[in-house]
Amino acid sequence: MHTVNFDEVVERIVARDPRYTREAYHFLREALDHTQKRVHREVRGHKERQDRHVTGQQLLDGLREYGLQAFGPMTLFVFNEWGIRRCEDFGEIVFNLVEHGNGMFGKTEQDSRDDFRGNYTFDEAFRQPFLPSAKSKPTPTPTPPS
Repeated sequence: MHTVNFDEVVERIVARDPRYTREAYHFLREALDHTQKRVHREVRGHKERQDRHVTGQQLLDGLREYGLQAFGPMTLFVFNEWGIRRCEDFGEIVFNLVEHGNGMFGKTEQDSRDDFRGNYTFDEAFRQPFLPSAKSKPTPTPTPPS
């Protein structure tokens, strides 16, 4: 019996749907792992939950956090290079993996592509954190009347 690995799944998906690069799928997988660990941390005296499912919103939050940690102010540029321009693109990648991953990725009955719509704009998530704050901008000095 041939076990399908993640790279083979990604190759098949990218051949069918070239909107997103291989790197985008690998990043999403790493960010999913990061998110699962963050959401389902072991609590003192309790075993880690066996169900490592995360919601679309939790995954988007984890993707934002992981992207900023990995790429800092270059996050928008990197995502753009990978074909990712909005939250919905992450949803498309997730559902490509669910639909074509031979059971490697799962979803619940409640999960849908809509979970990835309108959660945050890429500008507010990946550009604004690196802009100078309004407090640090110098206040213009009024010009004396002539």
